[in-house]
Amino acid sequence: MNAKNEIKRTAVVATLAALASWSSLIYARTIVYVSNADSKDIYVLQLNRRDGTLTQIEQVATGGTVMPLALSPDHRRLYASLRSPPYAVTTFAIDAQSGKLRALSTVPLADNMANLATDKTGRFLLAASYTGHKISVNPIDAFGLVQDAGVMVTATGKNAHQVGTDAHNQFLFASNLGSDVILQFRFDANSGKIVPNTPPSVATATGAGPRHFVFHPNQRFVYSTNELDGTVNTYAYDAKHGNLHLLATDSAVPPGFKGDAPAPADLHLTPDGRFLYASERTSSTLAAYRVNAHTGGLRAIGNFATETQPRGFNIDPQGKYLLAVGQKSHGLTSYAINQKTGALTVLQHVDVGQNPNWVEIIDLP
Repeated sequence: MNAKNEIKRTAVVATLAALASWSSLIYARTIVYVSNADSKDIYVLQLNRRDGTLTQIEQVATGGTVMPLALSPDHRRLYASLRSPPYAVTTFAIDAQSGKLRALSTVPLADNMANLATDKTGRFLLAASYTGHKISVNPIDAFGLVQDAGVMVTATGKNAHQVGTDAHNQFLFASNLGSDVILQFRFDANSGKIVPNTPPSVATATGAGPRHFVFHPNQRFVYSTNELDGTVNTYAYDAKHGNLHLLATDSAVPPGFKGDAPAPADLHLTPDGRFLYASERTSSTLAAYRVNAHTGGLRAIGNFATETQPRGFNIDPQGKYLLAVGQKSHGLTSYAINQKTGALTVLQHVDVGQNPNWVEIIDLP
């Protein structure tokens, strides 16, 4: 083949590759899962990537008070905690084409679990019990099914609220709202066993009530909502030793807040780590912050009105849209995230089930 033909062939291959990439963007789907506690179902919706609007795909009955959800790392399974007796977790298969759900199994959990997560390998389901003051680790088999044998249960301080591992799957953390600490453990990714780290916890201010936490993509910082005093904590993260060090505390309530008691709940970072958002249930707002990736510091953008009592929300994998649900409004609002300022603009409100409380979002190829 002469040089001219080789150049032509290379150009054709590049063009075809570009078309394939463009085509994949056109046909890929973004799927949203919303758990609804009182109607005992999960809504499955499709998020339009062009304009942030939503279309319902299906409504899946769960047979129990469904609240926290968790995705397997490969996005082939969705795990749903049922918080009505008997306390259990249902494993759903996610259809790779449509995002629809198919229940595969339901097995007992160690208690009424307020939070679920998997470790980074997807081999273990982690759960935190607010009322039972404990965390548990359930094995997950090769088919993605949660197992009820070989469960490890660890007593915590008062009101365990979230549990999760760091990016390297070496350390595990559990917030204890009633004890004002975040517990720190070493995590064995082979066995799922945990042992207290040194030190075993990091304290918040007295009466703060740490609830949810999230790691910055650069793994240098961790952010946590404090439910009882209406704040967000910023921690420096020592990835080598698995330790958190408190750096700063910022308000999550609107200026001039006069509610009976603040109640921050969920929080999420945009995928690029530039913006942080926290839901505040008493004022029914979303607090927005610009993140300094070098210092971890937060600069308030503002509080944006949202659904009534926003317990849960999430951000799409592209970082373009934020979706928030209201426990008392029984609805969901989608927002566009301004890529320069982090400000939120309302796009659409849709009705979902009764008492929506958790949102998960995935992209399907």
